[in-house]
Amino acid sequence: MTDINARAGRNIPLALTVGFSLLGLVIASLSWNRMFFAILVSIAMIPAVWELSRAFALKSILIDPYTSAIASVSIVMSSWFWGLSGLAIAAGISIPVLLVIRLRSGVTSFVQDVTATLFTLLYLPIPAGFAILLAHPDNGRARVMAFIAAVALSDTGGLIAGVLFGKHRIAPTISPKKSLEGVVGSLVLAIGGAGTLYMIWLDRPFWQGAVLAVVTVITATCGDLIESALKRDLGVKDMGALLPGHGGILDRLDSLLLTAPFAYILISHFVGL
Repeated sequence: MTDINARAGRNIPLALTVGFSLLGLVIASLSWNRMFFAILVSIAMIPAVWELSRAFALKSILIDPYTSAIASVSIVMSSWFWGLSGLAIAAGISIPVLLVIRLRSGVTSFVQDVTATLFTLLYLPIPAGFAILLAHPDNGRARVMAFIAAVALSDTGGLIAGVLFGKHRIAPTISPKKSLEGVVGSLVLAIGGAGTLYMIWLDRPFWQGAVLAVVTVITATCGDLIESALKRDLGVKDMGALLPGHGGILDRLDSLLLTAPFAYILISHFVGL
């Protein structure tokens, strides 16, 4: 087990325990009242913004975590109450407001700081808003679970295949543990598992779930690589330590965030708005 943990770069039993606990919390929020899922995602934005602001600060890049967190929560909750229009309007209002607020600190590093602030919105609440849009229809619970299952199975398949067979690195300077064999494992498990669950939960053809799975493997892998590149550039191993076995909130959300807009587009096209 020690060798497996070393090759995976994490404590596998601990990571699984935390992962299943988070999944249970998501399922509970979706089953009780889907608005609680929106609230749960909104709450997750707060430590995520804080983690990103602390990482930026290591390179003397400053964003206001308080106003950025308020903007992030506003964007996510607007997505729930007013749909795609709410997401767009809240984001459109938040951007100039945050730029004006930054003016209080003067012109030194202005471009650098506002660029990081805008990146924060683009990286966190805006894609998270698409996960909320998935939850809004009457069958929103099934839509969100299909999306999460595709990401979870992609990550799991990649981890297992990468640990057991990984030899050919796809981006060694960004993520040394990410391998071609892991991507194949992601495809196999995501297509088989997520395609089947999609068919059962949404009562749609298997091939639609398979398409969702393939796109998810691409976006989830890219999401993981993007966060790895971000961490390497900022000089941090993990974005935080809030989730034992995973790191910070961002270390758990990276694949989900980049996948959410694509999942929303595909599921809405296949199932309807």
